Amino acid sequence: MCKAGELISFLLFPSSHSSLRMLAIALLAFLCVSASANKIQAKSSSYNGEYGGVAGRRFSHSGNQLEGPITAIRIRTNTHYIIGLQVRYGRTWSDNVGGTHGDLEEIFLYPGESVIQVSGKYKHYLRKLVFVTSKGRRLSFGGKEGISFNAVPLHPNTVLRYISGRATNYITAIGLHWGPYPGNQNNC
Repeated sequence: MCKAGELISFLLFPSSHSSLRMLAIALLAFLCVSASANKIQAKSSSYNGEYGGVAGRRFSHSGNQLEGPITAIRIRTNTHYIIGLQVRYGRTWSDNVGGTHGDLEEIFLYPGESVIQVSGKYKHYLRKLVFVTSKGRRLSFGGKEGISFNAVPLHPNTVLRYISGRATNYITAIGLHWGPYPGNQNNC
């Protein structure tokens, strides 16, 4: 096993093992970046939810957020429930979750606009969603009855990054994941 002083000598002073030294330097650089990124993410990410019932299959758009910020939302509703949900990340739409019947409403965010608050109502199913944006718009969908919730990020300068939850033929529950707006993240 190598001691810290031996490792530093190995890295700083020339030897016949230059490829090993370069590999060790690359590994240390990777660990620095990884530790810094985890620290930044831990201080700026938060979660609210899950609001709603326990039935249904789990879904998550965690991978979709890599396509970019939320730029549009499609919601299918009837007079009582949120039936279906689809979110556009960057220029790519997520898969539809929930049902495909009901009235379709679609909203597009302005360039640089983000969702900064989500409220709504639920019981066994998600009944209402209200998205508040950084431009002061209030976008409301669904019914009027149920248990109220209000979700905001825990950290300043963070926005809605992606959605998760549960769905059957309706959206039964929703979780809201907050983080920095893409492109505003610090690098090591």
